[in-house]
Amino acid sequence: MEAQQVVEKILDDANVEADKIKKQAEEKEAAEQARLDKQLTQFDEQTEALAQKAAEDEKSHILAAARMDIAKELLAEKRRIIDEVLQQARQQLQSLSDKEYRNLITKLILQAVESGDEEVLVDRNEKRIDHEFIKQINRQMAPGYKGNIRLSEERRNIGGGFILRRGKIKTNVSIGVLLDQARKELEIELARDLFS
Repeated sequence: MEAQQVVEKILDDANVEADKIKKQAEEKEAAEQARLDKQLTQFDEQTEALAQKAAEDEKSHILAAARMDIAKELLAEKRRIIDEVLQQARQQLQSLSDKEYRNLITKLILQAVESGDEEVLVDRNEKRIDHEFIKQINRQMAPGYKGNIRLSEERRNIGGGFILRRGKIKTNVSIGVLLDQARKELEIELARDLFS
Protein backbone atom coordinates (compact mmCIF):
# COMPACT_ATOMS: atom_id res chain seq x y z
CA MET A 1 0.00 0.00 0.00
CA GLU A 2 1.20 3.27 -0.78
CA ALA A 3 1.52 6.00 1.68
CA GLN A 4 -1.37 7.85 0.06
CA GLN A 5 -3.61 4.86 0.48
CA VAL A 6 -2.52 4.40 4.11
CA VAL A 7 -3.30 8.04 4.81
CA GLU A 8 -6.68 7.70 3.11
CA LYS A 9 -7.39 4.53 5.08
CA ILE A 10 -6.45 6.27 8.35
CA LEU A 11 -8.58 9.27 7.35
CA ASP A 12 -11.49 7.02 6.41
CA ASP A 13 -11.19 5.13 9.70
CA ALA A 14 -10.90 8.42 11.52
CA ASN A 15 -13.99 9.75 9.71
CA VAL A 16 -15.91 6.58 10.54
CA GLU A 17 -14.80 6.84 14.16
CA ALA A 18 -15.63 10.56 14.18
CA ASP A 19 -19.08 9.85 12.72
CA LYS A 20 -19.56 7.13 15.32
CA ILE A 21 -18.50 9.49 18.14
CA LYS A 22 -20.63 12.28 16.64
CA LYS A 23 -23.64 9.94 16.45
CA GLN A 24 -23.12 8.82 20.07
CA ALA A 25 -22.79 12.45 21.15
CA GLU A 26 -25.99 13.38 19.25
CA GLU A 27 -27.83 10.44 20.83
CA LYS A 28 -26.49 11.39 24.24
CA GLU A 29 -27.48 15.03 23.61
CA ALA A 30 -30.96 13.97 22.45
CA ALA A 31 -31.40 11.76 25.55
CA GLU A 32 -30.19 14.57 27.79
CA GLN A 33 -32.50 17.03 26.00
CA ALA A 34 -35.44 14.60 26.43
CA ARG A 35 -34.61 14.25 30.14
CA LEU A 36 -34.39 18.03 30.54
CA ASP A 37 -37.64 18.52 28.57
CA LYS A 38 -39.37 16.03 30.85
CA GLN A 39 -38.04 17.80 33.97
CA LEU A 40 -39.05 21.17 32.53
CA THR A 41 -42.55 19.86 31.79
CA GLN A 42 -42.82 18.52 35.37
CA PHE A 43 -41.53 21.83 36.72
CA ASP A 44 -44.06 23.72 34.60
CA GLU A 45 -46.86 21.45 35.84
CA GLN A 46 -45.78 21.91 39.47
CA THR A 47 -45.46 25.66 38.99
CA GLU A 48 -48.91 25.83 37.40
CA ALA A 49 -50.41 23.71 40.20
CA LEU A 50 -48.78 25.92 42.84
CA ALA A 51 -49.90 29.07 41.04
CA GLN A 52 -53.45 27.70 40.76
CA LYS A 53 -53.48 26.75 44.46
CA ALA A 54 -52.11 30.19 45.40
CA ALA A 55 -54.78 31.82 43.22
CA GLU A 56 -57.50 29.68 44.82
CA ASP A 57 -56.16 30.50 48.30
CA GLU A 58 -56.09 34.22 47.43
CA LYS A 59 -59.59 34.00 45.98
CA SER A 60 -60.84 32.23 49.12
CA HIS A 61 -59.17 34.86 51.29
CA ILE A 62 -60.68 37.70 49.26
CA LEU A 63 -64.13 36.10 49.35
CA ALA A 64 -63.91 35.49 53.11
CA ALA A 65 -62.86 39.10 53.69
CA ALA A 66 -65.68 40.34 51.45
CA ARG A 67 -68.21 38.17 53.29
CA MET A 68 -66.93 39.51 56.63
CA ASP A 69 -67.15 43.11 55.38
CA ILE A 70 -70.70 42.52 54.17
CA ALA A 71 -71.62 40.92 57.51
CA LYS A 72 -70.12 43.91 59.38
CA GLU A 73 -72.05 46.36 57.21
CA LEU A 74 -75.23 44.35 57.74
CA LEU A 75 -74.61 44.28 61.49
CA ALA A 76 -74.02 48.05 61.55
CA GLU A 77 -77.24 48.61 59.61
CA LYS A 78 -79.17 46.30 61.94
CA ARG A 79 -77.76 48.15 64.95
CA ARG A 80 -78.80 51.45 63.42
CA ILE A 81 -82.30 50.06 62.92
CA ILE A 82 -82.36 48.77 66.52
CA ASP A 83 -81.32 52.22 67.74
CA GLU A 84 -84.16 53.79 65.77
CA VAL A 85 -86.71 51.22 66.94
CA LEU A 86 -85.68 51.59 70.58
CA GLN A 87 -85.74 55.38 70.30
CA GLN A 88 -89.26 55.18 68.85
CA ALA A 89 -90.25 52.73 71.61
CA ARG A 90 -88.92 55.16 74.24
CA GLN A 91 -90.91 58.01 72.69
CA GLN A 92 -94.05 55.88 72.50
CA LEU A 93 -93.69 54.81 76.13
CA GLN A 94 -93.21 58.39 77.21
CA SER A 95 -96.23 59.54 75.23
CA LEU A 96 -98.63 56.85 76.47
CA SER A 97 -101.91 58.16 77.81
CA ASP A 98 -102.26 58.08 81.61
CA LYS A 99 -104.51 55.03 81.39
CA GLU A 100 -102.17 53.11 79.06
CA TYR A 101 -99.13 54.01 81.16
CA ARG A 102 -100.83 52.92 84.39
CA ASN A 103 -101.95 49.64 82.78
CA LEU A 104 -98.37 48.96 81.70
CA ILE A 105 -96.94 49.85 85.12
CA THR A 106 -99.59 47.69 86.84
CA LYS A 107 -98.57 44.66 84.75
CA LEU A 108 -94.87 45.31 85.36
CA ILE A 109 -95.30 45.73 89.12
CA LEU A 110 -97.44 42.59 89.41
CA GLN A 111 -94.77 40.63 87.49
CA ALA A 112 -91.86 42.06 89.51
CA VAL A 113 -93.35 41.78 93.02
CA GLU A 114 -91.90 38.90 95.04
CA SER A 115 -93.47 39.28 98.48
CA GLY A 116 -96.01 42.07 98.25
CA ASP A 117 -94.38 44.32 100.82
CA GLU A 118 -91.90 46.11 98.58
CA GLU A 119 -91.41 49.83 98.30
CA VAL A 120 -91.93 51.51 94.88
CA LEU A 121 -89.46 54.24 93.89
CA VAL A 122 -90.39 56.40 90.89
CA ASP A 123 -88.89 59.20 88.84
CA ARG A 124 -88.54 62.67 90.32
CA ASN A 125 -91.09 64.02 87.83
CA GLU A 126 -93.54 61.09 88.01
CA LYS A 127 -97.14 62.27 88.44
CA ARG A 128 -99.12 59.24 87.23
CA ILE A 129 -97.94 56.80 89.91
CA ASP A 130 -99.34 57.98 93.23
CA HIS A 131 -100.54 56.49 96.53
CA GLU A 132 -104.04 55.80 95.17
CA PHE A 133 -102.58 53.96 92.18
CA ILE A 134 -100.43 51.78 94.47
CA LYS A 135 -103.53 50.95 96.59
CA GLN A 136 -105.29 49.72 93.44
CA ILE A 137 -102.32 47.48 92.63
CA ASN A 138 -102.37 46.06 96.19
CA ARG A 139 -106.00 45.06 95.68
CA GLN A 140 -105.05 43.21 92.46
CA MET A 141 -102.33 41.06 94.04
CA ALA A 142 -102.76 37.32 93.77
CA PRO A 143 -103.36 35.20 96.88
CA GLY A 144 -100.12 34.51 98.72
CA TYR A 145 -98.86 38.08 98.41
CA LYS A 146 -99.14 40.51 101.30
CA GLY A 147 -100.68 43.27 99.17
CA ASN A 148 -98.75 45.85 101.11
CA ILE A 149 -96.55 47.58 98.56
CA ARG A 150 -96.10 51.29 99.19
CA LEU A 151 -94.91 54.35 97.32
CA SER A 152 -91.58 55.59 98.61
CA GLU A 153 -91.06 59.24 99.39
CA GLU A 154 -87.61 58.87 97.83
CA ARG A 155 -87.51 59.80 94.16
CA ARG A 156 -84.87 58.83 91.59
CA ASN A 157 -83.88 60.15 88.20
CA ILE A 158 -84.97 57.07 86.20
CA GLY A 159 -87.02 58.67 83.42
CA GLY A 160 -90.06 56.46 83.77
CA GLY A 161 -90.97 53.07 85.14
CA PHE A 162 -90.04 52.21 88.74
CA ILE A 163 -87.64 50.48 91.11
CA LEU A 164 -88.97 47.92 93.60
CA ARG A 165 -87.03 47.85 96.85
CA ARG A 166 -87.27 45.35 99.68
CA GLY A 167 -84.53 45.91 102.22
CA LYS A 168 -81.27 45.95 100.28
CA ILE A 169 -82.75 44.12 97.29
CA LYS A 170 -83.70 46.33 94.36
CA THR A 171 -85.43 45.38 91.13
CA ASN A 172 -84.97 48.07 88.49
CA VAL A 173 -87.92 48.14 86.09
CA SER A 174 -87.25 51.61 84.72
CA ILE A 175 -87.96 52.31 81.05
CA GLY A 176 -84.22 52.72 80.41
CA VAL A 177 -83.43 49.29 81.89
CA LEU A 178 -86.28 47.64 79.97
CA LEU A 179 -85.02 49.17 76.71
CA ASP A 180 -81.41 48.17 77.53
CA GLN A 181 -82.57 44.62 78.16
CA ALA A 182 -84.41 44.60 74.82
CA ARG A 183 -81.25 45.93 73.13
CA LYS A 184 -79.11 43.15 74.64
CA GLU A 185 -81.53 40.47 73.48
CA LEU A 186 -81.63 41.95 69.98
CA GLU A 187 -77.83 42.21 69.85
CA ILE A 188 -77.52 38.55 70.89
CA GLU A 189 -79.76 37.70 67.93
CA LEU A 190 -77.58 39.89 65.69
CA ALA A 191 -74.42 38.11 66.89
CA ARG A 192 -76.01 34.75 66.11
CA ASP A 193 -76.85 36.00 62.62
CA LEU A 194 -73.32 37.30 62.10
CA PHE A 195 -71.52 34.12 63.15
CA SER A 196 -73.91 31.49 61.82
